[in-house]
Amino acid sequence: MPPARVPSRRERRLSGPLPASSPRAIASIGGHPRRAPGASLATSSLIHPSPRGYKSWLVPASLRYRRILLKLSGEALMGDGKYGIHPPTLQRIAREIHDVVAAGVQIAVVIGGGNIFRGATADVELGIERASADYMGMLATVINALALQDALEKQGTYTRVLAAIKMEQIAEPYIRRRAVRHLEKDRVVIFAAGTGNPFFTTDTAASLRAMEIGAEVILKATKVDGVYNADPKKDPKARRYRTLTYMDVLQQNLNVMDSTAISLCMDNKLPIVVFDLTQQGNILRAVTGASELGTLVGAGETTWA
Repeated sequence: MPPARVPSRRERRLSGPLPASSPRAIASIGGHPRRAPGASLATSSLIHPSPRGYKSWLVPASLRYRRILLKLSGEALMGDGKYGIHPPTLQRIAREIHDVVAAGVQIAVVIGGGNIFRGATADVELGIERASADYMGMLATVINALALQDALEKQGTYTRVLAAIKMEQIAEPYIRRRAVRHLEKDRVVIFAAGTGNPFFTTDTAASLRAMEIGAEVILKATKVDGVYNADPKKDPKARRYRTLTYMDVLQQNLNVMDSTAISLCMDNKLPIVVFDLTQQGNILRAVTGASELGTLVGAGETTWA
């Protein structure tokens, strides 16, 4: 009988117990940090997402949209303040986005910077050249994107910030295929710095990015429950639209998104849902296609609520 083969050092090491600090050992015992397939160890050391933390009762029976783009204004992060970021409001928005991801929706976010700096008015109010003012506004959107990323990761949601201007130390450069791949891995993708070009708003950036990533809808988050024919805070007779055509938005100059963004959506038949972000759970209601929620822009006809 031939002598038994002595296992090599590598075989003994692989067959023995894994070190407690090994990522494989951590994953095998269900500990933290948990690492999503393809996620880097650097990411898993920052956040600890676990499917067990998801609220199963929040998962709807059916979703109308599976990939969405959420447009957040900078003012949405202010809460009741007049400047900057209101931490409780930021945390609430992050919780809602986390619940939408848990429901199985791929979500990208375009965020504005009006709570910090608004380039469109700075050239008049401060005398700054418009192009320079717009670049300053892009930096404000990056600040908001990093704040939202931190809030989401504290909720246990994998997140990537992609910036339209190069700043490798804090954000990935925007590459369309990379953004789509992040979405396929159930990461929230936050697009910062608008389009990277002056004279274009973050509304236009939202329309452009939504079409590039193949989003099924733009969810436009506001502080009112839809689009009205007049300011509901000033005119008690203001009526809310249930649906709107793109042409009616342009012809009536309704304050939904700027005309460039609306035209871009119209040319590519991309619907827009305008809804109230201040109501808890409205983002999840929007992705289920709740008929009573907000105003749908891109319908075949204009109707009243």
